[in-house]
Amino acid sequence: MTGPLHGLRVFDLTRILAGPTCTQILGDLGAEVIKVERPGSGDDTRKFGPPFLKDGAGRETAESAYFLSSNRNKRSVTLDLTAPEGQALARRLVGHCDVLVENFRFGNLAKYGLSYEQLKADCPRLVYCSITGFGQTGPYAAKPGYDILIQGMGGFMSITGTPDGAPQKAGVPIADLMAGMYAAVAINAALRHREATGEGQCIDIGMLDTQVAMLTIQGLNYLATGQAPKRLGNAHPNIVPYQTFATADGDIILAVGNDAQFQRFCAFAGVPELADDEKFSTNEARVRNRDELTERLAPVLAGRASRHWIEGLETRNVSCGPINTIDQVFADPQVVARGMKLEMPHPAAGEAPVPLIASPIRMSATPPSYTYPPPMLGQHTDEVLEELLGLGPAELAALRERGVI
Repeated sequence: MTGPLHGLRVFDLTRILAGPTCTQILGDLGAEVIKVERPGSGDDTRKFGPPFLKDGAGRETAESAYFLSSNRNKRSVTLDLTAPEGQALARRLVGHCDVLVENFRFGNLAKYGLSYEQLKADCPRLVYCSITGFGQTGPYAAKPGYDILIQGMGGFMSITGTPDGAPQKAGVPIADLMAGMYAAVAINAALRHREATGEGQCIDIGMLDTQVAMLTIQGLNYLATGQAPKRLGNAHPNIVPYQTFATADGDIILAVGNDAQFQRFCAFAGVPELADDEKFSTNEARVRNRDELTERLAPVLAGRASRHWIEGLETRNVSCGPINTIDQVFADPQVVARGMKLEMPHPAAGEAPVPLIASPIRMSATPPSYTYPPPMLGQHTDEVLEELLGLGPAELAALRERGVI
């Protein structure tokens, strides 16, 4: 492994998506991530399919695309944490690690002797990150938290969807993903603190907290006015026009960011009088008169093909673009040029390359690296236990026979 976190070792007790997103980010940045899974079953997402990875002959394997999405750059160790021997091995492994990340239900790891309070005396430099639905305090702490539940409770769904439609979740598990990203940021901050003081600490990430933080402008719109924002479909709450429009042959996004852009747009669209109308000449006026302006612009944009608008407005420095399907995204020349599709050999595919999505992080001196493809269940158990704990073949065989690993 190479990267800015090279030499850092992470004990990964996460599953599903929020925690694995966090540890994959750390792994991409060079950390050695040891993913601990249940013997025989592993991370629940291994079974979240179809679709499943296909081997070199085009046959489906048992590896789900969902699992592949967030478990790159990790080694998989199977360990039964319900068994005393498994707990003892886990504590020994933690002693060799810098960071522990977990997303068990509130208080569950204490049953196995793996809570922060139980580990910190022996591991004072440990950075311990817990990711749960509602955090470690408050009246909801013991409740389970799932992405769609958090999107609903955190207000996201109330502002997503068409004005006359039902509340709508995001097309990807945004609450999980952002909790994982906030966790990765917090871990790096805690590591900087440890570097300065020698002290580890406990990080408490609640998905509901991160979802509330993500309300950003809409949350402040409410706090500033006392009025809960409504669903606007694809429109922007504070900028107009900044939304999708139907064209003669499809749909486009028109994102007019300031008054000068609006003037240039109106000139190109053949409606210069709109830019001079006091109801639309400033963004503040356009927001106040959103419905009227949208009604007047809709037939104008519908009169020409998407290409006319995208190419014409681009030359006039007015933001306008297509609404790509996922296949179009991965064929887009910018996405191709940036290398966002990654291929790595995978044992389930007979070491044939399998497609993954690359890290978006670009660093001039220490870029992300890709050492391990998403692991098979327990693929590295013997390797890690021998490497870190010095266990030999006979000891490993005995542990496996007893179902500990």
